[in-house]
Amino acid sequence: MTYAPTNPIDVPPYQLQPLISSVLESLPRTGGTSAQVTSAQALGSEIYVGCSNGELLRFALESNGPEMPESYTLLSRQALINDKPIDEIVLAPSISRALILSNRQVHFFTLPALDVVPANVIRPIRNVVTFAVDERHARRPPTSGSDLPRAMEPVEFCVIKQTSIALYSLQERLFLQKEIPLPSGGILARRTGRHLCIADRENYNVIDLEAASFFPILPVSQAGDGILVKPSITVVSDNEFLILSWNGASTLGVFITGDGDPVRGTLEWPSHPVAVCLDYPYITTLLPNDTIEIHSVETQSIMQVIPAPADSPGPGGTPTALRRMLLASASGFFVPSTQRSDKLRRTPFKLRRGGSAGTGASPEKGRERYPAVAEGPVI
Repeated sequence: MTYAPTNPIDVPPYQLQPLISSVLESLPRTGGTSAQVTSAQALGSEIYVGCSNGELLRFALESNGPEMPESYTLLSRQALINDKPIDEIVLAPSISRALILSNRQVHFFTLPALDVVPANVIRPIRNVVTFAVDERHARRPPTSGSDLPRAMEPVEFCVIKQTSIALYSLQERLFLQKEIPLPSGGILARRTGRHLCIADRENYNVIDLEAASFFPILPVSQAGDGILVKPSITVVSDNEFLILSWNGASTLGVFITGDGDPVRGTLEWPSHPVAVCLDYPYITTLLPNDTIEIHSVETQSIMQVIPAPADSPGPGGTPTALRRMLLASASGFFVPSTQRSDKLRRTPFKLRRGGSAGTGASPEKGRERYPAVAEGPVI
């Protein structure tokens, strides 16, 4: 079951396009079972993939010749020391760092090469349940060679442990700012500015990190049937979160401020979403029936329903359909496309005598390929 757009628009906001034909073909089989993709992120012309065997894969957009569009190609692969699943990848492009959660540790890598930051510079953080980078800092764009030199601003994040929250600041070095007691613990957290929204096994809670105040907001499940559902927290703006609560018949999406006050209207899904991400002004959700629903943040109305892509072939040609993630790239990424280059054609034209040689475009321009198109989110 899924909802249908009540007022479908002529040009839907999204379309599906494959980026990597098969990640699994590049992964080895261990103990008779193949590795699986457990996390991913994208930035510019790079896609980073984390696997269940602890491997990090780096794909880059590369040219395939003058008549073919660019495609993502495996550029490098490396394994973490513990060979445990990579649970989460968070990119901080403004300081050229990647934070990677695996085996209850946060590891630090450089971007884009994914080199490990030496332990004598930054040691991995241990005993981590989950962590949350300040979304405002994660959205800062990467610096380029044409940018004027400026002081590098630190990226702040929270590490949730069994009974405490540790606040860190990251630049060339890692600095522990302070710790806040958290007796009830937490399994999922998202941060924007001074506000942290955190979910434990039963409730969503809001924490003011400056005042160290804590108060519950809404149950993760209101059904009372003992069935555990996966909590979901999405940062919508600098002072707004979207949280999901199951009521036994459907799931409600509630917008709240950093102070815990409700804003806007509510969203609703016929089943509990597998994953949620924001690509403003749209909220995109992956449902258990393998459909993707897109809602408007402003009106809360459903705008589009997309069937999930066809089953991908796994090792040996066996179909796999383990769709478990829906990710947004905060700083954008490139999608290879021939749509615009197909529209380029050679056109003869007359040159005006005595005019400037630069007044017209050369017919050879018709041979050029347009660069890849930036789009989002990652699906």
